[in-house]
Amino acid sequence: MSIKIGIMGYGNLGRGVELAVKEAPDMELAAVFTRRDPASLKILTEGAAVCSADSVQDWAGKIDVLMVCGGSATDLPVQTPKYAGMFNVIDSFDTHARIPEHFANVDAAAKEAGTVGIISCGWDPGMFSLSRVYANAILPEGKDYTFWGKGVSQGHSDAIRRIEGVKDARQYTIPVDAALDAVRSGKNPELTTREKHTRECFVVLEDGADADRVEKEIKEMPNYFSDYDTTVHFISAEELAANHSSLAHGGFVIRSGKTGVNKEHNHIIEYSLKLDSNPEFTTSVLIACARAAKRMADEGQKGAKTMLDIPPAYLSPLSGEELRAHLL
Repeated sequence: MSIKIGIMGYGNLGRGVELAVKEAPDMELAAVFTRRDPASLKILTEGAAVCSADSVQDWAGKIDVLMVCGGSATDLPVQTPKYAGMFNVIDSFDTHARIPEHFANVDAAAKEAGTVGIISCGWDPGMFSLSRVYANAILPEGKDYTFWGKGVSQGHSDAIRRIEGVKDARQYTIPVDAALDAVRSGKNPELTTREKHTRECFVVLEDGADADRVEKEIKEMPNYFSDYDTTVHFISAEELAANHSSLAHGGFVIRSGKTGVNKEHNHIIEYSLKLDSNPEFTTSVLIACARAAKRMADEGQKGAKTMLDIPPAYLSPLSGEELRAHLL
């Protein structure tokens, strides 16, 4: 039986989820929910319903997993706990500092409703988180380093777009090459947040907006920009479309560790991603997590989970026998 998927929000992530569902042999798209006029929305999947977000409660019992595709800044903290009261849910909440708070809110709602809510799925948090856990378990004597980019951060770009007077924006996260080289060489440097990355923002303003105020709000935004050297460029909508339409991203997770009687042997574990499309890769991870959510719910589990709580086999459409024969 196919896992019935619902999509809440049809932006970059929502469209990516739809594409990922098409590639999943055990899933089907049941409905897309939008805050826009449903009649104005054209999706790729024949037979799937397009509905107002206000009608989502009418689909309780008809959807196995609801993919909540809003932004981390303001949407997901409200939406994911709300919808966990009706459905098994998946989100890509990526404000690292607020994950414990978000987890607690989703956990309370999901436990009360008897659902499973897997939060913070994607590549970081998500795939990079798994790499950090595995590497720490294997090399307890060592240091972790995470570098993002160069690439467009969807969450940071969305946070800029929420500022009054901003019409559109793209934010690039850029690793500092000297820091990356020092880590790969095994020097185990002590690096501040500011020493590891810079942030570069390209912003299109609404007519009459105060550029100085917008730049100040960006640079002082906690959890997003305040701890980084940030450059803000104000450009036209035409220039943004021509030069900054790509959503490529990627990064590196590195653990530099030591073993031996005198810690004389150095080891480097590195996991890297190079992504042509950040949203399409992210939503491919979300869909794998949706499969896990359905399996966990079928077992009677409930409450909030992260990718650290998912057995690897639950992410795959393959059986245990197939996994052991071909991937172990």
